[in-house]
Amino acid sequence: MALLQIAEPGQTAKPHQRKLAVGIDLGTTHSLVASVRSGQAETLPNSRGEHLLPSVVHYLADELPQVGIKAQLHLVDDAANTVMSVKRLMGRGIDDVKRLGESMPYLFEACDQGMPLINTVSGLKSPVQVSADILRALVQRGESSLGGELVGAVITVPAYFDDAQRQATKDAAQLAGIQVLRLLNEPTAAAVAYGLEQQQQGTIAVFDLGGGTFDISVLRMEQGVFEVLATGGDSALGGDDFDHALAEWMRQERQISAQLNLAQQRFLLRLARTGKEALSDELSTQLSFEGWPGDGAYAALELTRKQMDDLLDPVISKAIRATKRTLRDAKVALDDIAEVVMVGGSTRNLRVQERVAELFQRQPLTSIDPDRVVALGAARQADVLAGNQSGEELLLLDVLPLSLGLETMGGLVERVIDRNTPIPVARAQEFTTYQDGQTAMAIHVLQGERELVQDCRSLSRFELRGIPAMAAGAAKIRVTFQVDADGLLEVSARELTSGVAASVQVKPSYGLSDQQVADMIKASWTNVEDDRSARSLREQQVEADRLLEAVTMALAEDGERLLTTQEQQVIVEQMEQLVLARNGDDHHAIAKQIEVMAKASDAYAAMRMDDSIKRALAGKAVDQL
Repeated sequence: MALLQIAEPGQTAKPHQRKLAVGIDLGTTHSLVASVRSGQAETLPNSRGEHLLPSVVHYLADELPQVGIKAQLHLVDDAANTVMSVKRLMGRGIDDVKRLGESMPYLFEACDQGMPLINTVSGLKSPVQVSADILRALVQRGESSLGGELVGAVITVPAYFDDAQRQATKDAAQLAGIQVLRLLNEPTAAAVAYGLEQQQQGTIAVFDLGGGTFDISVLRMEQGVFEVLATGGDSALGGDDFDHALAEWMRQERQISAQLNLAQQRFLLRLARTGKEALSDELSTQLSFEGWPGDGAYAALELTRKQMDDLLDPVISKAIRATKRTLRDAKVALDDIAEVVMVGGSTRNLRVQERVAELFQRQPLTSIDPDRVVALGAARQADVLAGNQSGEELLLLDVLPLSLGLETMGGLVERVIDRNTPIPVARAQEFTTYQDGQTAMAIHVLQGERELVQDCRSLSRFELRGIPAMAAGAAKIRVTFQVDADGLLEVSARELTSGVAASVQVKPSYGLSDQQVADMIKASWTNVEDDRSARSLREQQVEADRLLEAVTMALAEDGERLLTTQEQQVIVEQMEQLVLARNGDDHHAIAKQIEVMAKASDAYAAMRMDDSIKRALAGKAVDQL
């Protein structure tokens, strides 16, 4: 009797040929690795049954580095060689690191590649190397749990990670010896974990409140396409703010001096976390000051859930305001949201869930562990990309966090791809030369929302050489921007008549933090009128310069031969008036003087054209023409 080959619905028909792939949540505080087994996504534990891996690496002089819980034990006794929160350093420059303050007790050294190096007893370590050590531990756990070599991994990154930070993450994976099947935005992965891509259509909000950051993403599912409409948030908002609010309340209630040493600060924060967790199940709790590391003794405090809610509400309100801004950015109404996904350990707080439910008028999805949900979604996507699922593949489209463009004459920014454009994407735009005989063009790639180059971020510069010498404006240079599914950018330029080309893969030495991205977007809103005026002024100045240069060259060439002294004087006087207007700050005045100048020189231009035709026809018979 013939045997039927049995396989799980939606899985490969050949289980013995199943490829091993994992999803990795490379987190700031903790990291996880997950995989799909028997049709179900699950996080993979170590030999002791622990799923969360602390994102901490302890470097030793003559031994391999320790990763995870063992490394975490040395955060106090060997802080300089125990690296935590390395995700905050990925794609960042030495100046960015200095702004992080004393929260990172490491000896940093500047590097030509932009990202700072950490001086340890094991040598200089870049953030990429530290991340690679964490990834290596996760990959080893995955291979040990699954019993074979991995074909690749889907690694999640924050929605605000820019090109440099994404590239640094891919470099870390390569150093760890794992192929990146895709970089996936964390909010998108969370939506996938809940299987929301199985819906025919709908709009989803992903509310991600972690220990130190808040992200909100608006996703749309339509006809098999999962698209991120907009992302927002606050990089300085999270569960840590809850702890600080409760700790400050305790300090004031017990009239403790504001001048706290490090041990006292940690005591209050630890007590705040204990109380916060207890009130998840109880209506009140006692906060004991037994073991207070300082002078004096303090009686225990009673903290009720109502008191805690009142203390946390101002913090939660910041997240609610950021959510409303992002919904406006996505052009989506609250009534349009079909589901709300909760991500991040801080969303376990009942008051957070209540406020989010009040905002969206629906209960958010909380059934999956908010610490694991991102890794589980990444595992599902990894299973698809490894080729283990039959049928239609899940297509995820993320968006650009900031617009991309080029510098044009006058220090202006010409946008080629607008922010919140779904990726992957390719866009082309044609430009031309400014001067006669121009044979090269410098191309300056920019990122940002402002109108002037000085207000945007420089990504890269390259040159296109070998342009045929032509009159100004005759050459056609097509510049193409290509952004892949991981958010990495390549810019190419080609002169269409000759075919000469040049390109650059944009890998800036360090990237922007999510707060800088948010600040840039905010600045574009608050300065919109000033930017419009500045752009109009620069455009008129460029046009004035072009006209002045053309007339100056014409007068030098044949002004005395074609014009009387009085006619020349009239044009020169108008040029002087245009120079005065051009150096002012009234773009309307410049535009008006350009028009006057053009009229004053129109007759001269016609004379030059007639003279050129006469000279071209001189001495030639009709049959020669």
